[in-house]
Amino acid sequence: MAFSVSALVLFGVIVFIFIRNKQLKGGHAIVAALFGFMLSQSTMAGPIQQFLNSISKAISGIAG
Repeated sequence: MAFSVSALVLFGVIVFIFIRNKQLKGGHAIVAALFGFMLSQSTMAGPIQQFLNSISKAISGIAG
């Protein structure tokens, strides 16, 4: 769960920076958020979570 919250914060900061630099409009950010929400409810949510977990373990293995 900690990785999910960290990823959420990271992606939130990235979206905020894009909006602030006017590289991503507010409407586009809403569409991206809705897409992410709908994707989390799909059957692809499990494989995506497993992929992110494996990347997280690989990074922590390299750093630790």
